[in-house]
Amino acid sequence: MANSSHSGKSAHNSAATSAGGLKSSMKKVKYLGQEEAQKIDLELFNEYQFSVDQLMELAGLSCAVAIAKSYPVSKTKYGGTVLICVGPGNNGGDGLVCARHLKMFGYQPSIFYPKRPEKTLYKNLSHQCATMDIPFLSYLPNAQLIDESYNFVVDALFGFSFKGDVRPPFGDVLKTLKEISVPLCSIDVPSGWDVEKGNPDGLNPELLVSLTAPKKCAQHFQGKYHYLGGRFVPPDLAKKYELNLPDYPGTEACLELK
Repeated sequence: MANSSHSGKSAHNSAATSAGGLKSSMKKVKYLGQEEAQKIDLELFNEYQFSVDQLMELAGLSCAVAIAKSYPVSKTKYGGTVLICVGPGNNGGDGLVCARHLKMFGYQPSIFYPKRPEKTLYKNLSHQCATMDIPFLSYLPNAQLIDESYNFVVDALFGFSFKGDVRPPFGDVLKTLKEISVPLCSIDVPSGWDVEKGNPDGLNPELLVSLTAPKKCAQHFQGKYHYLGGRFVPPDLAKKYELNLPDYPGTEACLELK
């Protein structure tokens, strides 16, 4: 009995140590400033020969998976309706990929894409969504109509490269998104936030999906779900920048941080 009790205590201590180690590992995950995040992106493209659309596909998939974990389609109303607000840059591209995967997961996404780039990449992503019968809205509904029509909204307007003032028409878009009552899900950086300092008067997402590694502004995130996505960082690159990324479980495309 004494040995059994000792064994039980050891197992308990081992589990506690393991849990403590996990928590410790989570706390040490590096939060990136804007310049460092840009350097990592450039190395992925130049040193590791990733293409933009390749990383965009992986990032958008991880966002869709994180959203599905947080808001299972089986628990949604209106057949799983989702509004995805898309910006003109790479963050918007992530949003388009996310929309396509959400459609594959059984949701019913609609896209608001007010400023479409002429680049082939974005045209192709838009075409892929259109051929899957994902509607593109000609205008952004008001906050009340969004609340009445959609289960949640995905903010894919601006990423970590954003600087300066918000230009039209996105100022009005952000104003509307601040007024909605349904959950808001931001990709990598809540749009309109300073990448390092955040924005206490800006958007208040319930879900944040940090990509590659969390940005410093994520330290100001007060929402319910914080996921890390973009499971594509080569070990040598993670070591070079001391990212201390946690181990993704199994074959998961994302990992909950908070």
